Amino acid sequence: MQGGETGQRIELAHRARRRLQRVAERTRQRIRGVPIRLAERASGLPVPPPRLLHAIGNSEDPTWFLQGGRWAAEDIRNAVGRHGMPMEEVGALLDFGCGVGRVVRHWSRLAASGVEIVGTDTNPAMISWCRRHLGFSLFAVNSLDGRIDAPDARFGLAYALSVFTHMGEARQRHWMTELRRVLRPGGLLLITLHGDAYRDGLSPVLRDQYDRGEMVVVGTDREGSNDCAAFHPPGSLATGLAEGWEILEWHPQAARGNPVQDVYLLRRPIESGAERLRTAMVG
Repeated sequence: MQGGETGQRIELAHRARRRLQRVAERTRQRIRGVPIRLAERASGLPVPPPRLLHAIGNSEDPTWFLQGGRWAAEDIRNAVGRHGMPMEEVGALLDFGCGVGRVVRHWSRLAASGVEIVGTDTNPAMISWCRRHLGFSLFAVNSLDGRIDAPDARFGLAYALSVFTHMGEARQRHWMTELRRVLRPGGLLLITLHGDAYRDGLSPVLRDQYDRGEMVVVGTDREGSNDCAAFHPPGSLATGLAEGWEILEWHPQAARGNPVQDVYLLRRPIESGAERLRTAMVG
């Protein structure tokens, strides 16, 4: 009995030490971030408060928030440009799962050129912050289910960075259908997913499932949070999540703004007149 009590005290001490270490690291991040926050505020685009940064990236350091968002914006611009769609010609773009505007903040000049910028997220506090501080864009709250608050074929470009990585299969398919609806024919969709980089961390049973080319999802009771994680084997999208889309590009582990995630660029096909008629009849 005494040995068991001693073990419990040691474990409690370890937990307390780890908790103090986390608090100390968050304090260091806040202190290091003060000059950056002051500089960004002076430029007219403040950095979100530490609690919101921590909610999206488990860190309160604004350095990665700013650099990761900048890299993501650059990669999106380059990807669509490779397929003959300059960002200035997309008409309207959708950041699906925009968080606190990590990427949207880098589109201010694009908005000034006449492109409509729209961001949606499930977190009302994050959307509220974006509305107050990123006035060149429109923002809306969306639920885990339901519809995107936009008419059919509104956007020429949409992107979802580390969004489908935190949903079960049914919700992933639902939102892919919704994104297809709000994209115009020929519109582009860029998404990032967990791929082979995470294979070895799966349990043997789940690894076998992954190796059979099947999507693996863990933590389905916490969809929409980081506690839920989905893993997509390479090659599975054509008959799975991206069925009915054109897969233009796949870059393993290339998401600079969302490290160790694969990047896919998809296009909504341009339907023929007969296909449009069949779609309308089904609808």
